[in-house]
Amino acid sequence: YQRRVHGTLSECLFFFERHKMVSKKNKKNADNINTRLRMVTKSGKYTLGYRSTLVNLRQGRSKLVLISNNCHPLRKSEIEYYAMLAKTSVHHYNGNSQDLGNACGKFFSTTVMSIQDAGDSDIIKTTE
Repeated sequence: YQRRVHGTLSECLFFFERHKMVSKKNKKNADNINTRLRMVTKSGKYTLGYRSTLVNLRQGRSKLVLISNNCHPLRKSEIEYYAMLAKTSVHHYNGNSQDLGNACGKFFSTTVMSIQDAGDSDIIKTTE
């Protein structure tokens, strides 16, 4: 992004809107995932974090694993390997760890989320 110092506020907003990296379809899809994640946190059963996700994958409890896009590659491949052994689906979340934590309604970042029971949400069917 280029930084604009001069100009009115409307010119700056127009410049920012024109140079956005996210398309409307991706934004709509991200909003859809975020609303479903919020539903899971209200009515389902889930865990946040790398270690607890590995424990749930080893015990075969997880139904879906979400990985943020800034997760360390070695950790990401390890989680994908355990998920393959447990026959659990993996969804790569289109946001960083702070975005994933905020989508869950938390004020901290998390790179990995494991869903055991979706509750009222249909997130497991839609991400497959």
